[in-house]
Amino acid sequence: MTDERAGEGAMWKGPGAPLPPAVTPPAPEDGVPRTAIAGPDAALLQADGAEAAPSADPPRNAAHPLDQPAIQPAAGQAATLSMRLSDFDSAQLGAMAHLYRGEVYRSTVWRTRLDNTTNWSIVMMGVALTSAFSSPSSSSLPLLVVGMLLLVFLVFEARRYRYFNVWRARARWMETHLYAPMLRGQPVDPAWRDVLARDYETPVHHISFVQALGRRLRRNFIWILAIQSGAYWGKIAIHPFPAQDIHDLIGRAAIGPVPGVAVLIAGVVYNGMWIAVALWSWRVDRARWGPDGGGGSMG
Repeated sequence: MTDERAGEGAMWKGPGAPLPPAVTPPAPEDGVPRTAIAGPDAALLQADGAEAAPSADPPRNAAHPLDQPAIQPAAGQAATLSMRLSDFDSAQLGAMAHLYRGEVYRSTVWRTRLDNTTNWSIVMMGVALTSAFSSPSSSSLPLLVVGMLLLVFLVFEARRYRYFNVWRARARWMETHLYAPMLRGQPVDPAWRDVLARDYETPVHHISFVQALGRRLRRNFIWILAIQSGAYWGKIAIHPFPAQDIHDLIGRAAIGPVPGVAVLIAGVVYNGMWIAVALWSWRVDRARWGPDGGGGSMG
């Protein structure tokens, strides 16, 4: 049986046909060998051994990445972003669920510690009020002493709040970038996992100590200090008998060799300082997160 050929050098097809000769890809101009990826991923050629450029460090005064609001992706990125959500298998999703539960538990524990500090402050304030107003002849000094104790408790609470804010921020980040998109079926920014991973690798406080002071002042302590200041002024105004003029108030405010004017000025400066810190932190939070407090952001 004679094989019909189309012309010189032609090759027949079918079983027993010879394989085509191997084609060596041309070497790149820079001489660096590359691995070709066939199909639609051919654009992902990368030099062997090449390292990705490290990302630039954020500015020192910038908010922590976990504290940034959630950014909805563009419509054209929906397919790519949804693929990143499907990267988790069932075991990894279970691990993420346990991780979320752990962060919620830690934030709950530290929230309880915050409540304990506030409770201590309220109890001490009650003791001071009872002692100062037990009789007209009682001294107003307990109200001044409790003011110094409130400062100690405020420092404790601000320190605890910085830790609480870390755990709360991580839990809120997972709620915003994992669970909420899963419930709505919407894609999210795929970088959320990288941000969370960096926070686990190099944990840092998300807010400064002064910011924490301001937040706890605005939430709790500014009202406790207001009660303490009002009680002190009421004490020196009505006991042992109603004051007739400003000279009576100044005389009753004196503590041993310390004149009453110095005591009153120190009290005004003390309370004014905390009001200034509260207003400053309010302006910082409002400038960073807006009037609504940041929505789905962390911190």
